[in-house]
Amino acid sequence: MDKTALKYERMRKEMVENQIISRGITDPKVIAAMLKVPRHLFVSDALMDQAYGDFPLPIGEQQTISQPYIVAEMTQALNLNEEDRVLEIGTGSGYQAAVIAEIVYRVYTIERIHSLYIRARAIFDSLQYHNIVTRYSDGTLGWAAESPFDAIIVTAGAPVIPDILISQLAKGGRLVIPVGNQNTQELIRLYRDEKGIHQTNLGGCRFVKLIGEQGWKE
Repeated sequence: MDKTALKYERMRKEMVENQIISRGITDPKVIAAMLKVPRHLFVSDALMDQAYGDFPLPIGEQQTISQPYIVAEMTQALNLNEEDRVLEIGTGSGYQAAVIAEIVYRVYTIERIHSLYIRARAIFDSLQYHNIVTRYSDGTLGWAAESPFDAIIVTAGAPVIPDILISQLAKGGRLVIPVGNQNTQELIRLYRDEKGIHQTNLGGCRFVKLIGEQGWKE
């Protein structure tokens, strides 16, 4: 391993110890994934040395790569298993999908901004994430042809939980989504079983807007 790779590996370990484990993330699968995925490759060259900091970063098109802790918290909340099929709404940089792909059988991820979709697909290919399937579309409508999903993650703030996404959850399925106004949201975990839908509020958060037919209008 060259000096640059060693530097980023050290930064990644410090990120996981100081930002992830110290704040209560305990799922060993999530911790292992965060230790492995090279977060610096999902941002521009100019921001690589900031990639492991405790904050979101811009990725262009007025979008961001989420703070590492939020990525870990949302991933842990999905309670993932290795055989799961997961739908992600909002590919963005591709980092969240890569973290999930380290844990599950397959990730289906949808992005509505073409430049981000193309860039993320190129990163997935270069890192050989063959279990990530991408789509350029309105994510608020989900991916009916591949449903039902064991888990769905939405990485942008919605005014309400889209019914169409709930309908694409398998029995025993989990949905994690930020819901609220355009400035602040609450992170909601929804669980579907034979008795119906159960919701848990995981606390406050702040995401870019979920744009689409079942989200905010442009």
